[in-house]
Amino acid sequence: MTIQVILTDDQPLIRAGLRRLIDQTPDIDVAGEAGTGAEAVQLCRDTDPDIVVMDIRMPGMDGIEATQMITAGDTHARVLVLTTFDDDYVYGALRAGASGFLVKDMALADILAAIRVVAAADAIIAPGVTRRLIEQFVSEPRPGRKPRELSGITDREREVLRLVGLGMSNAEIAAALYITAGTAKTHVARLLAKLGARDRVQLVITAYETGLVSAPR
Repeated sequence: MTIQVILTDDQPLIRAGLRRLIDQTPDIDVAGEAGTGAEAVQLCRDTDPDIVVMDIRMPGMDGIEATQMITAGDTHARVLVLTTFDDDYVYGALRAGASGFLVKDMALADILAAIRVVAAADAIIAPGVTRRLIEQFVSEPRPGRKPRELSGITDREREVLRLVGLGMSNAEIAAALYITAGTAKTHVARLLAKLGARDRVQLVITAYETGLVSAPR
């Protein structure tokens, strides 16, 4: 299946560069381009893409608000946020439902790989850039953030959640717990359902916020 992508950025040159890259890739197609968050939301309603590559800082509706509207809507689209390491909006983007992050100066092959990873709902936290961004926001105090408590999950699921929070893939979790990769995948799927998490990024947030994984110092 071809991955359908919407490119959202208020800089036409960045959209053109990404489109040129994707046009050379047989398994990914550009379903549309948007210069604002509002345009991205409307395009999602019209085309129901697989992935929205989303800039954060845009005039009018920014990428965080657009991400929240897209992930809360009827579309099945997942959002990859365009960001930089010094971005102040990482926490808001994650909370809005973003499934991962791209850095604008990443290698082109890494950008394509990130799109494929998110489209497959696989180990989105594996890329080092996403892990560092997650560590950045959980290590900083945020006004109004309260500790969460875990309930309704088994001891084994709690251990799997801890390993997800450490950035492990299903295969790595399986090796660490001496279980099969299929069993690890089943545990992760149950955690997603029980915790109401959209993807592995939100499981990582939960692992930090419940104290299963300590924030870096």
